[in-house]
Order: sequence, then C-alpha cells, then structure tokens
Amino acid sequence: MPGIPLPSIPTIPAVPSYWRFPAELASVPRARRVVGEALPRPADPQVSYELRLLTSELVTNAVRHGARSNDEEMIELVFWTADGHYWLAVSDPGSGRPAVGSPDSEACGGRGLLLVEALSDVWGVVPRPTCGKSVVAGKRLP
Repeated sequence: MPGIPLPSIPTIPAVPSYWRFPAELASVPRARRVVGEALPRPADPQVSYELRLLTSELVTNAVRHGARSNDEEMIELVFWTADGHYWLAVSDPGSGRPAVGSPDSEACGGRGLLLVEALSDVWGVVPRPTCGKSVVAGKRLP
C-alpha cells in the first residue's frame, strides 16, 4: 500500500571462507587454489595472482615455522572481504612470532615476509586465545 514505509532490510555481509589443511608443504598449492576459487567473479587477474601468492607465503611460513607435521596439527585459512579489503588469515599452533628478516644476497630463504609486506596494504600477527597465532594480511579492493 502506498504511504506505508517498508521495513529496512540490513545488508547481509559476505560469509568468510574457511579451510583447514594438514601441516605439510603439499597443503600450499591446495590453499592457493581454494583462495583463487573463492574470489568474486570476475576477478582482476593481477589481484588474483597477488592474493594467491600471499596465500602461498603465509601457508608456507605456517607449515615451516608454526606447526609440526603430524596427524593432529592443522593450518587454518580464512578469506573474506570487509572494509574495502580482501583479508587473509593463516593460523597455526606455534608460539613463535614471525618477523621480517634481512637475509643477505646469498641466503636461500628468509624473504617470505618481505614479500607479504610488499604485496599487502596491511599485515600483522594476532595471538590466538588458546594457543598459536594468526598472521593476517589485507589487500585493498581494486
């Protein structure tokens, strides 16, 4: 009927995508693939590439430095959009706190967080209430 105001319907936010992977290097390509598949379509190819690369680095670090490869320890990956950003959070049970290193030119590793810093607009480490931590990276929506 005219003249009767309709109730305001709130916008339902996007539900984050969530995955759990074994703490093993074979999980890295699987994690990269699921994030690529979770991107809204059509996805900007450069942003898709950078988010998948960020995923690879974060999951690799969690497997190598934050978990022991056994049947019980898992890596958790959450992907969502909010506040004008794509967000990635990779959680592991380890107690160590990741830090950006400064490897010399001969070093074979130690550049992962430098890459995370270069590709993301914001990133940080958030302790988890029970054990471990989450490394969270945000990339502005195009």
